[in-house]
Amino acid sequence: KYYDIEEGKGPVATQGSTALVHFDCRYRSITAISTRESKLLAGNRSIAQPYEFKVGSTPGKERKREFVDNPNGLFSAQASPKPPPAMYYITEGMKVGGKRTVIVPPEAGYGQRGMNEIPPGATFELNIELLQVTPPQEK
Repeated sequence: KYYDIEEGKGPVATQGSTALVHFDCRYRSITAISTRESKLLAGNRSIAQPYEFKVGSTPGKERKREFVDNPNGLFSAQASPKPPPAMYYITEGMKVGGKRTVIVPPEAGYGQRGMNEIPPGATFELNIELLQVTPPQEK
């Protein structure tokens, strides 16, 4: 189930395109996982780093990303918040600038493992904001 909170005006996210999003997972009004609130290690600054992935791809495939623009290696792909599997296909059809709220059941979310404040087997709310879409590269 999802609700479009705001329809975007930009390009549409299609399968195979690369989407850049901000997302928040909320459980009982607690933001458990968010790209807007990533904490820096050994520091109390918080950075908001959008998450990039291929629409319609298998979750976890895009985690091997090189962050070349940082001299000190503070941002590692492992440190970025892990989105629920639902996000990979629910963004399809969204337009850039759009915001969507998704009710994520455990089988499309974090299942029986849970994640941060989201308990095992929980249904939670996922808020997605589509920032940018790169069309699939023609071969």
